[in-house]
Amino acid sequence: MDDERMASLKELETKLGHQFHELGWLDKALTHKSYMHEVGHAPAGHSDKEGNEVLEFLGDAVLNLAVSHLLLQEFPEADEGILSQKRAHFVKKAFLSSLSRQLRLQRYLLLGKGEMQNGGRMKASILANTYESIVGALYLDSGFERALEVVRLHLGPYFQAEAIFHGLHDYKSILQEQTQRTHGVSPQYEVVEEFGPDHDKRFQISVTLGGEAKGIGWGKSKKEAEQEAAKKALDEINAEPQLTGDE
Repeated sequence: MDDERMASLKELETKLGHQFHELGWLDKALTHKSYMHEVGHAPAGHSDKEGNEVLEFLGDAVLNLAVSHLLLQEFPEADEGILSQKRAHFVKKAFLSSLSRQLRLQRYLLLGKGEMQNGGRMKASILANTYESIVGALYLDSGFERALEVVRLHLGPYFQAEAIFHGLHDYKSILQEQTQRTHGVSPQYEVVEEFGPDHDKRFQISVTLGGEAKGIGWGKSKKEAEQEAAKKALDEINAEPQLTGDE
């Protein structure tokens, strides 16, 4: 590693909030396979020629665990379905590529000439994969606890952002997503009963899946009643026994 590259990586360490014991891990995390194919050798101290793909594979697993851990700490009362939905937001490519741009990771990437000419430095997939690779490098360099702290440093502000967590109790969205995935149908809502004066209405709404009632909710508005019905439907669905291949 030449002096210019080392100075560049030291600069990035400051932005990341972590000083590597072995700077070669960070160098490898920033080395795209297109660069390896053109240059034909790995960064100093690393023998494989596949760039950062293995670190990306490892970092994906570490990041999922770290985000899960942090979400449980931040929102201990949240339902499993909500936590899953929020974790999916934080590990998806679109979010990670945006985070990478904020950290300006594109400035430090080693890319092949062809990939650079194709706009590789700003490709969402490459930037997202690079962040995962850096998390993998953090894990190998300093262990899970340190990787967790760096991820907390990067993601902490977003955990508090109202724009992301305004739907923390959006049971309708969770039910929609879950039933589409597991049943292949969308929930249907129907007003069962409506009573009270205009200024103080009450609504009873049922939610069905494939014609089968799954939950009933009450509320001062249709939206509130639908949310309660969706929550009860989720409770019932998640309580149902799941068949396995042995049954």
